Parts: sequence; structure tokens; C-alpha cells
Amino acid sequence: MNKSVSKNQQLSGQLAVLFAAFLWSTSGLFIKLLDWHPVVIAGARSFVAALFLLVVRLISPPPKGVKNRAFPLWACGFAFAFTLLTYVVANKLTTAANVILLQYSAPIWAALLAWALLKEKPGLENWIALVFVMFGLFIFMRESMYSGAFSGNTLAIISGVLYGIHSVYLRMMKDGNPSDGLLLGHALTAVMSIPFMIMYPPVLKISSFISILYMGIFQMGLASLLFSNGIKRIKAIKAMLTAILDPILNPVWVLAITGEKPSLSALAGGAIIIIAVIGSSLVGARKNEIEGNQP
Repeated sequence: MNKSVSKNQQLSGQLAVLFAAFLWSTSGLFIKLLDWHPVVIAGARSFVAALFLLVVRLISPPPKGVKNRAFPLWACGFAFAFTLLTYVVANKLTTAANVILLQYSAPIWAALLAWALLKEKPGLENWIALVFVMFGLFIFMRESMYSGAFSGNTLAIISGVLYGIHSVYLRMMKDGNPSDGLLLGHALTAVMSIPFMIMYPPVLKISSFISILYMGIFQMGLASLLFSNGIKRIKAIKAMLTAILDPILNPVWVLAITGEKPSLSALAGGAIIIIAVIGSSLVGARKNEIEGNQP
């Protein structure tokens, strides 16, 4: 009976992560379809997401006595805010496929940053993965210098590094309430976008209003809740492998609706990055399992 319950929990956890990845994968398409300034898009989306997460927090507050330390909370918030800003701007400067594939290098940066911030020494698999990731990045950047997408690809790489930083500080908040870091990040993004909203006032249409509501409530807010809930029920490696649906579907939606095609070299570089991240994660998970079984 207990095994049956455990399997049901694992299944519900994996489905939650799967649906979260599906919602995330639509971000590139809606960013492409909105003709607003990218920082305005990021700010409006985050404003809605912050309101959604705030309502959820008020309805279901964290346990009494659970508090976040100030430094990791604010560091996490700012890292997440700049991740969101660079991601949206990059989507306007290069293909959606390039952005999501380059940002998917984040786990490798997180492993290296955890060494500096959490004193968690990277394993050999992380260093090998880093070599392959750098090779994949080289393919991307070499091609983009001739295709005019260099600035967009550079921002996408920066977004991946920032997301890695955000992930490390999020882990530092594991004894507090990590979702506050997401809420703060969205709030900071909304505040930082105010000058751009004044300089580049968005044209309000029903379609743009619905797009912002969808991205804020579902693609950012609900997806984050689903992922945080699902990852509690399944292993981190299974969550990461399930979430790979995001970089796979993201360019598919954009191609189907807008006709935007990533180049073959970009797909090759992205494939190298994804394989490197998955490979290092599988090896790391196996090492942890063996160490956990040792007497």
C-alpha cells in the first residue's frame, strides 16, 4: 500500500514538472508575438506573476518561524530579476532556440558557482561537461558573429550564468521559504522596468493584455508552483530530465507560428550543451546514489 502511494506521488510529481516545462516552453512564442519593448514585456509579465505569487503566499503562508536570511534572499531576487530581463531582451535579438539552448547551460554554471559560494567542490563530470559546454558556446558565438545575432546570443549566455547564480542562492534558502526569492525577483523586475514603460509606453490591445496575463499567471507563476511542488516528490535528476521538454518545445512553437528557424550550427551547439548537462547530471546522480549506499 505504501509503495502504491509512493508511486502515485512520484507520478504526480513528474506530471507537475512536465506541465511546468510545457508552460515554460511557450515563453519564446509570446515574447516574439508581443511588439512591445522587451524590458516592458519582462516588467509587465513579472508584475502579474508577482501579484499571483503574493496571492498564493497570502492564501497559503509559510509555517510560522520560517524566515529567510537577508543576503541570500536579496541576492537570489536580483539574480532572478536580471535573468528575466536578459532572457526577454535576448529573445528579441536572436532566435528563441538560441536563447533557450544557451540558457540551458545554467546547471553547469551553478555547479561551479556552488564551489565558490557553498564550498561544494565540482566533480570530474562537471569539469568535463564544462569543456563540452564551452565548445557548444564556441559554435554558437562563431556563427552569430556572421549572422548578426551576436548581442542576443551573448545576452542569452549571461542569462544562463545569472540563472545559475539564482539557483545557488535559492539553495541557500532551503531552510527558509525559497519561493520568496522568486516573488522578490519578479517584484524587482517590475520596478526596474518602470522607466522603460514611461519611455516606451506599450500599445494596449486585448491580445497583448491576454498575452501578459497568460505569461504572468500561467507561464511564470503557475509553472513555478508546479515545479517546486513536483521536485519535492521526485529526484532532482528526474526533474531535470523531464524539464528538458522546455528547450525542445520552445523553438517548435516559435517555428510553427512565426516560421523562425534556428540554424544547423545553432542546433548542433545546443545539442552539445544539452548532452553535456544531462550527462554530468546523470553521472553526478549515480555518484550520490553510490555514496549514499556506502556503510
